[in-house]
Amino acid sequence: MNSVILFFIDGLGIGTNQQSNPFFDLPGAEPLAHFRGVSSDLPFDGVVARTDPRLGVDGRPQSASGQTTILTGVNAPKYLGKHKQGFPNEALRGLINEKSLFLQLKQKGIEDSIFANAYTPKFFSETPRWKSATTCAVEAAGIQFRRFSDLLGKKALFHDFTNRWLIENGFDIPLLTAQDAAKTLASLSEDHRFVLYEHFITDKIGHAQDFTAARAHLPILAEFVRDTVSRIDLSTTTFILTSDHGNIEDLSIRTHTLNDVPTIVWGRNRHQIAQKIKDLTDITPSVLSLLADE
Repeated sequence: MNSVILFFIDGLGIGTNQQSNPFFDLPGAEPLAHFRGVSSDLPFDGVVARTDPRLGVDGRPQSASGQTTILTGVNAPKYLGKHKQGFPNEALRGLINEKSLFLQLKQKGIEDSIFANAYTPKFFSETPRWKSATTCAVEAAGIQFRRFSDLLGKKALFHDFTNRWLIENGFDIPLLTAQDAAKTLASLSEDHRFVLYEHFITDKIGHAQDFTAARAHLPILAEFVRDTVSRIDLSTTTFILTSDHGNIEDLSIRTHTLNDVPTIVWGRNRHQIAQKIKDLTDITPSVLSLLADE
C-alpha cells in the first residue's frame, strides 16, 4: 500500500542572513539547516523544491490563505485578492468546504486519511471561536478528530510533539522524545494512505523573535523529521515537508518574510514530485497524484 505523509511546519522559510537566522551554524538541525542558504546533501536522499508562498499577490504571505492553498490546491490569496492572516474567513471556509484535500481524496475512493494532531478536551466541549484551515479541511470531509485517548494510545500526536506544553498546562500526559513521536507518526502511515501532521511552534517563536528558543527547538524538530523518515518504507511511502510562509529563518523582524519556503520530498517518486512543485498550489495535486497512480 502506497502512502503519503504531509508534514506541515508553520513559518519555515529559506533564509540567508547569518546574524538573524537561527539555523546558521546550528549543529543537529539537518535537514532543516539546509535552508540557512548553504548547499548540502539532504539525508535519506531527499529532494528540495524552492516553493513560492507569495502566489503573485502583493503583501506578506499569511497563514490562513497559505494553509488554505496548501490544503485545496487553489490560489487562495488570488481568490481573495489579498493574503489573509490568522484563521480562514467565510470565503476561505467555503473554498475549503468544496476543495479540501481530505474531501478530494474521499471523492477518489481513498477513505483512510487521518489528521494526526490530537485536540484538547476543550475543543470538543466548546465551539471554537476560530478554526484553523486544517480543522476546516478535516470537517469538510467528515473525518474524525483525534482525542487524548488517541494520544495516549500512540495513535496521534499533539502539535507540540513532546507534550511539554500539555504537561506545563496541567494535563496528565507523558513527556515524549523526538524518537517517541517519530515512531508514532511513522506507524500511522502503515495504517493510513494519507497522514497530515501540523507543527506551528516555529511560527510562534518567529513572531516572538526568540533566538534562544529557536536554537533550542530547531534541532529537536529536525531530529523528529529525520527519525520519522528513517522509520518509514521509502519504497512505498512519500514524505513531503512544506510550509505556508517564512518567519523563523529571519528573527530580525516580527512579521512573516517574503522568502520562498522549502518543500522537501523523500521516498517514492521524490524526484518527479519535487520537479512539479513550484508554489503552494502544487502540494494538493502532488498528494493526489501519488495516491491515484496505482
